Formats: sequence, structure tokens, C-alpha cells
Amino acid sequence: MKKLYRSTSNRMIAGVCGGVAEYLNIDPTVVRVIWAITSIFAFVGVVAYIACAFIIPEKPDNTIIDAEQ
Repeated sequence: MKKLYRSTSNRMIAGVCGGVAEYLNIDPTVVRVIWAITSIFAFVGVVAYIACAFIIPEKPDNTIIDAEQ
């Protein structure tokens, strides 16, 4: 099952748009432009971004730590 995470590599502010883009397999710039237009014409975009920054967890590291070392 695919999970939604905030991006740690494609981030500008909190990684929300980068994470959504990774989840949808699209360019992060497209998500950022859509989010910016939504924020300009309706303040809902700003509120939604802030809410997502707190709700969506950050993507965990892909490194495996050996417990015996």
C-alpha cells in the first residue's frame, strides 16, 4: 500500500507539495503551481498547506540500522 509522506528531497517549505507529487508520480512544480493558484484565489490553499504540514508525516529514512552493532 502506498503511503503519503512529506518529501525530504523535494521540499521548498515543509515538503507537502513534493510529497503529494511523489505520491501521484508527477512533477512537483505542477503541484506547487496548482497550490499557489489555489492560495492566491482562495485562502483555503494556505490553510490546507499548514494543516497538511502538521498532519502528513515526514518520509522516514531508507537506511536500515543493525541493532547488534
